[in-house]
Amino acid sequence: MPLLAFDHVNIRTIHLDEMVEWYARNLGLRSGPRPEFSVPGAWLYLGDVCVLHLIEADPEPMTYSVDESLRMEHIAFRAEGMSEFIAKMEENGVAYKLFPFEALEIVLVFLRDPDGNRIHVDFPQAEHVI
Repeated sequence: MPLLAFDHVNIRTIHLDEMVEWYARNLGLRSGPRPEFSVPGAWLYLGDVCVLHLIEADPEPMTYSVDESLRMEHIAFRAEGMSEFIAKMEENGVAYKLFPFEALEIVLVFLRDPDGNRIHVDFPQAEHVI
């Protein structure tokens, strides 16, 4: 029985509204249909596909720190329009780092959501203008 497709990532948070707003404003994910559960949460969609589940945490997850050994290293997305994306991050005050990855001919833009979860958005190398 082989895997067929990736479905979603689920993140626990105590900042549910802030996380929903951050993912919408910065990555363009939109809140969409979610079944009734006993725990508050949100499902975020990329186009018509639900890719991120957020659930209100109880108890509070550990706070991110620079030297911590992460349980989930990152979430990644592919995109086009790197200059517009960078401009949006700067406009929204989101810190980011660029990492050209020549072996795959892409440039990774690393950032963190309000809870410290690491994300990278990958752009074609041809869009990277120094």
